[in-house]
Amino acid sequence: MSAPFAQSLLDWYDQRAAALPWRSTHEVYRIWLSEVMLQQTQVETVIPYYDRFLTAFPTLEALAAAPLDAVLKLWEGLGYYSRARNLHKAAQVVVNQYQGVFPATAEGLQALPGIGRYTAGAIASIAYGEITPVLDGNVIRVFARLTDLEADVTQGTVKDDLWALAARWMPSERPGDYNQALMELGRTVCKPRNPLCETCPIHAHCAAFEHGTQTERPVKKPRAVSPHYDVTAGLIWNDQGKLLIAQRPAEGLLGGLWEFPGGKVEAGESLPACLQRELREELAIEVEVGQLFTVVRHAFTHFKITLHAFTCRYVAGPPQTLGVQAWAWVKPDALAAYSFGKADRDVIQALHNRGGMLF
Repeated sequence: MSAPFAQSLLDWYDQRAAALPWRSTHEVYRIWLSEVMLQQTQVETVIPYYDRFLTAFPTLEALAAAPLDAVLKLWEGLGYYSRARNLHKAAQVVVNQYQGVFPATAEGLQALPGIGRYTAGAIASIAYGEITPVLDGNVIRVFARLTDLEADVTQGTVKDDLWALAARWMPSERPGDYNQALMELGRTVCKPRNPLCETCPIHAHCAAFEHGTQTERPVKKPRAVSPHYDVTAGLIWNDQGKLLIAQRPAEGLLGGLWEFPGGKVEAGESLPACLQRELREELAIEVEVGQLFTVVRHAFTHFKITLHAFTCRYVAGPPQTLGVQAWAWVKPDALAAYSFGKADRDVIQALHNRGGMLF
């Protein structure tokens, strides 16, 4: 049984849908790219990245053949870099193992790196017209209000029930448009705060609107307080006026990105001592730690850091890849060719603001 509000929602979507670049195509490569970029990222942020990415990699084959560094550089600033690594890996899998043809079902798509249940449903319904549901944060919020759900939507069993409801409510016609309409409704009308209930095309079907509980839905357990860590980094100069940068291991946080080497401060450890220890452990080098250059505060998904960047003079030890994937000596004006995380880009900006700074 399809949702009783399906036709009203589709009529609203036909009139109000935003003109987004990936909505003008049914090409699975472009739809897949947009869905991966849209994970945990706002539409307005994604559009310029999407356009630049397609200019650089207009086809699946072009993406698969590109070096990972080039992919990460174009992704720089979009965050959640595992998405870029999986995007690159999935492109290579489709080209090498599927003869360049994406699986045509949500189940088949989930076999690819980085494609979970939601992303698979979105791609399969939009690109292939498969009658398969989606459930992201926007849709969860819409459904929690439509049903006036009192249960905590972060609980696994509750999510399972919502997936089942999403499947029952799927219409047999225009499944891709229906799924996009649900997400659009959650993004623009059924917003987390101050939902625009009076202008909602399906408020007549909304139990929370009827009961006046829409601002109380969805129910979520309070977020845990994010831990904080002090972290050090070294702007390590050699006699040729070059800086030492290191590439993080391919897997894990910020995998494959470049950074000014350093690491997390241990209990009872001074900042300079931390930096010297980390550089020995990761690169087997000795440095003379100089002045504090800049301090950067940054929040990741589950923790926060304060990054203390010091100017350092390289003393001894040929760099080795003990705890890093690679290393390089580069002139400050060549840093733009490498992909860095947000905190290190802030350090680079500070360096540029001062016109470069030798030890």
